[in-house]
Parts: sequence; C-alpha cells; structure tokens
Amino acid sequence: MSWKRGPLAALAVCALLGGPAGCGSGDGHGRGERVSASPVGRLLDGTDERGRHYREVGKENAPEVAIEVQPDFDHGWDVRLSVHHFHFSPAGGRARAVTGRGVALLYLDGRAIATLRTAEHHLAGGLVPRGTHHVTARLYADDRTVWAVHGKPVQSTADITASVAGPTHGPAPTRTPTRTVTPTGAATATLPGTGTTATSGNGGTARTDTGGSPDTGGKAS
Repeated sequence: MSWKRGPLAALAVCALLGGPAGCGSGDGHGRGERVSASPVGRLLDGTDERGRHYREVGKENAPEVAIEVQPDFDHGWDVRLSVHHFHFSPAGGRARAVTGRGVALLYLDGRAIATLRTAEHHLAGGLVPRGTHHVTARLYADDRTVWAVHGKPVQSTADITASVAGPTHGPAPTRTPTRTVTPTGAATATLPGTGTTATSGNGGTARTDTGGSPDTGGKAS
C-alpha cells in the first residue's frame, strides 16, 4: 500500500521547527525587528581609549555635536549639548548601530565621567579641581562604536577654568554670574568672588571638531 506522505510529512517537520515560521515563510512579519543586512558606515582600525572602533560615515548628514559649559550657583557646571542629525537613545535599547542614534560620552581631561542620553548634564564642582580643564562630548552608536568622519571622532570640547580666591572654608558667598560675549563669539561667564570662569561656543576656547581624542588619562565606560 502506498502512503501519501508529502504534505503530511512537511507539516510534521514545520511543527518540529516551531510552526510555520520554522518553514521559512520569508515574510518576516511577527518575528520582531530585524537587523539590517546592510552595515551602517564602515568600521575603521582606529579606536578610542578602550579599544572601541571608529564607525566612519559620510560627512553629509553625519552626526554633529557642540558643547557649552557654564558655571552654576552651586559650585558646579551646567553642560548643554547641541546635536544635529543625531537622536539620543533611551536606556535598555538594542546594542546595534543605527544611523544618527546613540549616546554621548562626557570626558573631563580625557577621563570618561558620564554617559549622556539627554542634551543636558550637571557636572559637580567637586569633580573639577582648580585649574584649566577640557570637557569633551563624543558621540557613540548604541553598539559603542564611535561615530567618525574622515577617520576622526565626532566630538566637541570646551575649556573651563576653576580657581578659588580667598578662604576655602565657611559658607560660599552670594554669587551673581555675569556674562560677556567675546569678538570670536565665545561666551564667557564669571562668578565674582570665586574667579570661576567658563568659555564656550563656536569660537574662542570652545571647539567642535572631529579631530583626535580628549587628553589621555581616562577610559570610556
């Protein structure tokens, strides 16, 4: 007696493989978001301090970032980022590179101090000792590769100077920041009685670039 096993056998195999999806229907619907087979940009040999590779993208529509740092009234610093062609990713997302998405790592003198998923951050004054320091924001994809253009990381750096005049003990004096604009377009804020200044903007001591890394000495998280 002959058995007609073709269709029945195929159905049995599908069941063993987990239903119709196991038979490769090819439509992909209902299976969750798929990772695109086409890579985003091109991975380079260059890396950051922790060995995370640069991800090269074309200059047109490439992510951009500018940083502004201003002193606040609590001996700290307010950091604000301006980004273009870039969206911050929420926590808990998939660790894969998506065009124009990711996070910003904040560096102080080359040491990673925060991962930013929004455009604003408060930098505690205790992290900034007396002297001039470099605050850098660098853009990363969600897989922690570094967005890069022409082989250089997409980042922006502002120089800040903190100096304490007079006694270091006792309550802090009442301070009213004054703000002036230099001919180069850089904004300078001064806190009377403390000598604390910050300069940032598109000119002066603030710089938006895709060149090099922050001063070494720290590691990205």
